[in-house]
This record gives sequence, structure tokens and C-alpha cells, in this order.
Amino acid sequence: MGSLDNGDNDDPICAAIDAAEEVRDPLEGLVERTAADPGAAFAPEVLERLAELKRDDRAAFEALRAQLKKAGCRVTALDDAIAEESGEPGGRGPTQADILIELAQSADLFHTPDGTGFADLDINGHRETWPIRHRGFRRWLARRYFEATGGAPSSEALQSVLNVIEAKAHFDAPERTVHVRVAALIDCLYLDLGDETWRAVEIDAAGWRVIENPPVRFRRAPGMLALPLPVLGGSVATLRSFLNVRSDADFELVVAWALACLRHRGPYPVLVLSGEQGSAKSTFSAILRALLDPNTAPLRALPREDRDLFIAAGNGHVLAFDNVSGLPAWISDTLCRLATGGGFAVRQLYTDQDEMLFDASRPVILNGIEDIVARPDLADRALFLTLDPIPEERRRPEQELWAAFEAERPRILGALLDAVAKGLAMLPQTRLNKLPRMADFALWASACETALWPTGTFWSAYCGNRDEAVEGVIEADPIAAAVRALTAARTEWTGTASELLGALAEMAGERISKSKTWPDSPRALAGRLRRAATFLRKIGIEIGFEREGRARTRIIRIAGPSSAPKTGGIQPSASSATSAIRPKNNPANGFAAPSARTVAAPADTAMGGNGATVRSNPLKSNGETDADGADANCPPRSEPEKTGMPGWSGRL
Repeated sequence: MGSLDNGDNDDPICAAIDAAEEVRDPLEGLVERTAADPGAAFAPEVLERLAELKRDDRAAFEALRAQLKKAGCRVTALDDAIAEESGEPGGRGPTQADILIELAQSADLFHTPDGTGFADLDINGHRETWPIRHRGFRRWLARRYFEATGGAPSSEALQSVLNVIEAKAHFDAPERTVHVRVAALIDCLYLDLGDETWRAVEIDAAGWRVIENPPVRFRRAPGMLALPLPVLGGSVATLRSFLNVRSDADFELVVAWALACLRHRGPYPVLVLSGEQGSAKSTFSAILRALLDPNTAPLRALPREDRDLFIAAGNGHVLAFDNVSGLPAWISDTLCRLATGGGFAVRQLYTDQDEMLFDASRPVILNGIEDIVARPDLADRALFLTLDPIPEERRRPEQELWAAFEAERPRILGALLDAVAKGLAMLPQTRLNKLPRMADFALWASACETALWPTGTFWSAYCGNRDEAVEGVIEADPIAAAVRALTAARTEWTGTASELLGALAEMAGERISKSKTWPDSPRALAGRLRRAATFLRKIGIEIGFEREGRARTRIIRIAGPSSAPKTGGIQPSASSATSAIRPKNNPANGFAAPSARTVAAPADTAMGGNGATVRSNPLKSNGETDADGADANCPPRSEPEKTGMPGWSGRL
């Protein structure tokens, strides 16, 4: 009987034994087999091997699972089969969505008053706040998933989980307010530095300090840049070397405007810069933006619709519009709301009923060559600065200017924060004998100025600026200018709007009365008169609207300075009466009352506002001044003189 080991390698029995001893990985070629047979992945040995791979190498498992799905395998059923093979409860393992929801538990969810879901995230020891729909939160969640599984979640799983998380934030989490750059809580103001560790400056009556994890929530809007770390010991006077201001009064108003920007709520006056080419209007605007709210796009063009304006306001604290050549009526009205605070709502895109809401106020800078602001309602909320052209011998290279500014920016910011702290201490006892339209702004600037200048410095500069604004608006408005010309004889005019339109056209001349700026109907004239009434009253011209006779005919009465009630008012000045020196205050215009401080009950210390000011009338500043109501309701004169015909009537 021969030996089995006869050295014959071609023996079929030996070949069969060798083949049986080879162990083949069930996953080898699985994708190709599944493409031909979708049930290949459900073989017992394959399921066992897939369960081992999922346990030992999750990243490799997820990659293979994705390939099997493309090959036609029903991966949901495969997941159930793998879970059953591995003995997991429920017959299936956790899905990607299950894992993502579990990972999101570490986020502190909440929602804002408008229903937007947010999450506080712990990132390397500091807190960051992101909208749930923002890519910042998506990136955080995807990173957590990779750390847990070694793989990447699918877009479908991530999107479905975001829907669930947003619902939890809305229904199961508290409501909080989220701020952009500035905020307030109790007696403290907060300024978001915008740095990588999300630090903020806390300011109270005792001073200011840089803190981590502030008690208020800030969000980071697109384009937002970091402020420098403020430094003690600076002076606001340093800022003047970087701004082309004409006078001390103009610089004091710029500083007052900047101090208002560091407050959590408005009203904020609109800063209007005008001047010919070469007066550094754009640089002026960019430096103020960089000092208070730096952004990758510091200057913008005017938006084409109010929706775009309020979206920009939602993504930044300070708005600066460059090279403005004119303000349409709609944007002038919108800027009024933005200056003093007012709600705005537009329909969300691709929806029929949902609205996008915005309710806050923002500081605004406008610059242009021409006189930009012509409508009285916006002019009453503005500060006007005229910049002189810079002589060639005084020009500086832009790179040199910005390098010097960056070196001084921390100290300038620190000096402004010193003044803000002083303002918080002085505000409860600050009083003014008369309150202007922007009452809160005037009180705040007067409270802060004691850290910078003698008492009354701001008020003097502000009153002078208001005087110039009155004259400028009247000159820019053809109707107001014609009314002033009509009252030059210091008598009264009485008649209908139609008759007045003809009389004013004669005063203005054919060129102006035929222009597009001239009202085309008596009704349009009445509206223009109501808008101009506030500033005309400041120069002693009263306009009254009433009805006469059984027919209740609408009558307009105009009283010139000599026939108007003795309520004060500056005399009309020639259009050429302008001066580059600090304007003198005129006590008759209603602005030049000296400031006076008395210790009384706190009037403006409720600082729990959340950056969004809610008012019953979005164009009024919380009713600080009773005179605001006169803008659209000119008082009728009592016991009107019956003349029997329209036109001038002599005084008795």
C-alpha cells in the first residue's frame, strides 16, 4: 500500500484540503456581489463580519455602508439585521440621527422672542452662542459626531436632526435675548469684543473691565471683526488727529455720537457728513466704524429697499453708507424708524404667511457731497457736519494713517469707556431744562461729558448744530423756503390749500414750481406743510389747519414771525449766512436753554432693555418730549380773523 505523501502536488485530494484551509473574508468583493445580488449582504457570515467591523472600526463600517447603499442594498434593513446579529436591543442599532441628537444634549438650547432657536456651546472653556440654523452650530455638531464615530453624518441625517433640535429649543427651552455688539443687564453695559474667546467689556458706574462668559448673550454676524483690547490712560483728544473736523463743537458732537453708540439702546442720531471731494468723508466714516463696530465691509451703498436696510441692521450695530447722492422719501422715513427704534416686518421668502420681524434701533452714518438730508423729520434726528477739503500739504498716506490709528485705537476706546462709566454714574441726576427731539441722546451725552469737558459743552455744540440744521432744511425744501418768503411781510395768510399752492408758486418762480420737487396737488401740499411745520415754527412761522363755515371748508392759516404768538423763534437769515466757526446759540429756537442738573429720582436707570426698543409709536422716542406731537398736528389758531377772501390780512 503506497504512502499518502507521495510528493505528487497535483493530487486532487491534497488540493481540496488546501482550499478548505484557506479562510476568505466575507466582506471581500461584497460591494460587487451586492450589485449583482442585493441579498448578498444579508448572508449570516457577512452579517457577523459587518457587526465586528462596526464595533471595531466605525469609520470603515460607515464607508462600506455608503458603498453598499450605492450598490442597491437596503441599508435600513441591513442595519436592523446587523443589530440583531450583534444582540443589540430593539433589533437595530442607533442611527446617525440618534447619535446626533444624543451628542446635541451637551448644548444649552434656548430661543429668542421672535422664535429663533439658539444654542450655547462650550468651546475650549469659553461659551459661544450660535443660531441652530447657522453653519457654526452645524460644524460643531458634525465635529462631535466625528469624534464619537470617526465618520461623517449624512446631509439628510444632519438636516432632520436640526429640525428636531430647533423644535426642542422653541418648545422645551427658555426664552433669552441675543444682542449684536452692545447689551445691558441691570446696571451694567456690555460691549462684545468679538475675539476668538468671546470676551466682553463690562461697564458700570465704578469703571470697566474685560470679562469672560458675560451674563448676556451675543451673536456673531457675518463680517464682524474684533475690537482691540481697550487700554486705560487714553484720551479722546487723540481721536481728533484722525478726523477732519472743522471745529471744537463738531468734534464734541462726534464724541457724543460715539458715546451713544456704546449704549445698548437708542435713540441714536444719524451722523451726516457732507463736503466736497477730497474732504476725507469716507475715511472719517470708516474710522468711526472701526472704532466702534469693525466689519469686513465697513462702508456700504444705500440699499434699494427697506428690507435690505433692516437685514443689514440685524447683522451689525453701526451702519455706514458711503457716497450718498440723495435720499428717496421711503428711505428717509425708514432711517427715522431706525434712529429712534421701530418695528419692521416683511414676508419671509418662499412663504405665504410667515414674517421676518426686526425691532431695534441702530446708529447710522451718511456721507456725501451734496446736502443729503432734506426732509424735516429725519433732519430733526440728525447731526450735521461739513468737512473742509484737506490741503495737499496736510494729506497723509492712507497706510500711514491707518497704522497710526491702529496703534492708538486701544487707548481711544478705553477713554470712551471711561466716559461711558462716568455717564452711568451721572445719568440718574442729569436734567435738562428743555428736552429736544432726541431727548435720551441729549441726556446721555450730557451725563458722559463730565468725564471729558466742562458741564454744558455738549449742549452748546448741539444747540448750534440744531440752529444750522433748521436753516439748512428750510433752504433745501422749496415749500418751506416759499412759505418763509411769503411771510417776509410779517402778516397773515388765510385760504385753501389750492389757493396757497398758487401763492407759493408765485413766490418760488416757474423753474422751481415746475420741478419734480414741487407738490402736484393741494393734498400733497398739505402733507408737505405738516412735515415742514416743526422747523418753520422754530423760526417763528406758525401754520394752522381748520374748517370754516357750514360747508366745513378746509382752511390753512399762516402767521409770520411778527404776527405769531410770542413763543420765540429765530429770525430768518440769509442763505449765505454760514460760518466755519462755532455757531452761537440762539435762545429763541427752543434748543439753547442752558443745561441744569439736579439730584432727583432716577429717570433713566432702567437698563434691563435688551437692545430692541419697543414703543407704541415707532417714530417717537418714548414720549420724552411733548413737542413731538406737533410734527403732524399743527395747532389751529383760536378766533380766526374773517377776511372774506384768501390771501394777506393786515394785523389789527
